[in-house]
Amino acid sequence: MSAEDPRERLTQAGLNLIGQALSIFDSDLRLAVSNRQYQRMFDLPEEYTRPGTLFEDTIRLLALRGEYGHIGDIEEAVRLRAEQARAFEPHYLERTRTNGRTIAVEGAPLPQGGWVTVYTDITEIKRQEALLRARSAELSEQVLENAERLAGANRALAATNAALEEAQRELTAIEARTRQVTEMMPAHIAHMGRDFIYTFSNRKLTAVMPGSLDDPVGKHADAVLGPDTFARIEPGFVKALAGQANVLEITHEPSGRRIRIALTPDRGASGQVQGVYILSTDVTHETQARAALAQSSKRELAAQLTSGLAHDFANLLTIILGLQGRLERMPDLSPDAQEAVRATLAAARRGGALLDRIAAISGKRELRPQAVELRPMIEDIAAMARPTLGEAVQLETFVGGIEGPVLLDPGQLQDSVLNLLLNARDAMGPPGGTIRVEVHPVRDTWVEISVSDTGPGFSEEALSRALDPFFTTKGGEGSGLGLSMVYDQTKLAGGTVRLENTPEGALVALRLPLRPAQAETAPMLVLLVEDNEEIRAHTREMLRSMEHTVVEASSVAEAEALLALPDIGMVLSDIQLPGEGSGVDLANRIAERLPVVLMTSLPPGDALRASAPCPVLQKPFNAVTLAATLAGARR
Repeated sequence: MSAEDPRERLTQAGLNLIGQALSIFDSDLRLAVSNRQYQRMFDLPEEYTRPGTLFEDTIRLLALRGEYGHIGDIEEAVRLRAEQARAFEPHYLERTRTNGRTIAVEGAPLPQGGWVTVYTDITEIKRQEALLRARSAELSEQVLENAERLAGANRALAATNAALEEAQRELTAIEARTRQVTEMMPAHIAHMGRDFIYTFSNRKLTAVMPGSLDDPVGKHADAVLGPDTFARIEPGFVKALAGQANVLEITHEPSGRRIRIALTPDRGASGQVQGVYILSTDVTHETQARAALAQSSKRELAAQLTSGLAHDFANLLTIILGLQGRLERMPDLSPDAQEAVRATLAAARRGGALLDRIAAISGKRELRPQAVELRPMIEDIAAMARPTLGEAVQLETFVGGIEGPVLLDPGQLQDSVLNLLLNARDAMGPPGGTIRVEVHPVRDTWVEISVSDTGPGFSEEALSRALDPFFTTKGGEGSGLGLSMVYDQTKLAGGTVRLENTPEGALVALRLPLRPAQAETAPMLVLLVEDNEEIRAHTREMLRSMEHTVVEASSVAEAEALLALPDIGMVLSDIQLPGEGSGVDLANRIAERLPVVLMTSLPPGDALRASAPCPVLQKPFNAVTLAATLAGARR
């Protein structure tokens, strides 16, 4: 309840009207409630009447003043008093203070722990009793008068006690309701004094920040939160104690969770800040969702920026590949020239792969298998990854048991392996270690690509949830999408993902269908439809190198005229063609009687491309990929 709550002010005003002194201490021996008479009776400084004051501190102050007479060992006396208080037993006693006044002390335990104590000044009653004993024979009438006064005092005392009992019942009910409400909240609610000592907690701290103390009341924030976490929140505490409300987010390192902490100054009646109200909430999933949304926005923006360039850029790469391929086949090239041609071809193919990945970011990715040599591909991935992995990481690769190209999506495989390499690096941490990429066949059914490391391995939770979207052990620093994307891409290709721990660390194994890329060797007549002369010449050369006969067209109209020729075995057409109609229109008209393969530079999410009724070959492509695609379409 806030210090400004009207109900609290009303309750405090009622307690102050009671003629007796009253104090209520909780089960941790901390002051919960007191009235003005309590402070006046014992002449207590202001700080000893604030909620949270230790019972031991008050006893020590009174003992030092001589309130309990001569005491040899004050600390031992304070300890004994605290032990007696923790028993929470009802008691009544009378004692004479150093100022000569006599007080009656009556204590009663509370149901939830702690006790309420009422202090009554009975000095006058004691004096009357002494007077009666001294002059009982002579002052019978005075005895009667004093007896009447005493009876009146007793009646007043009884009424006061009844009021105190009612106040105690109401306070107990209010406290129970307040605690019930706060403990139902999915957040940690607490109050802290200026000395960084917790005075209230709804016992939700460990649910929000695992590893913290379960019951922080009466303890310093450094001990409750841990030195590292306290150091990160302390600037916010300082601002709140200076009167400035603030909100901060931190990553709780022991658990990896992202925590949002709202700090509100607690101002007393005079306006001075006397503490801080704390609201701590676990926002890990919210942070991950924000990161995923930001990533999605970046992907959409990149798609908008690149979609217009994809077609022309892919056509240029196709021309470069064709010209360099022609150079590569020229006889009597010097070794230096051959090396330059191979380097140019490699760079152009990598540019095509990069364009393919950029074009694919705009939406759900479709599977585009190509003929791939696994050994050079894994070596290329390792070369790209080594600078990012750092000097502390040793990367080993092994490819065995697979001869010749296989059909798979190289972009999907490259993305997956790079993702697994970076995850392995993060798991090993700054000390580094060894990462091994191994590729081998499993019987004649699967290609298994495994990435293992010498890190700490997967936790039990990670083994069961690591493939779930947004699950991460990196808190707000991780999106929780990496392994989930690997899983989705592998399932799209008809494969499986396996996670396990080895004696050395963690292992992730991808299994993809093993499909050898064996080209159809039987020659046939191919109708090639392409409006770009250089691309048409390059594609024609690749087809002739496979011993196919080629007839050419540059539009749908020309292609339909040539379809009257006998023995045409296949149509290979670009999607975007000049004049009326597209390659998709041509395929729709002839796909039932002839195998058709379409070529395009359009990104996978393009609507025209998605409407194709036949295989689509992404530009740029090489002869191996073309041969495998034609063979698949012919089958």
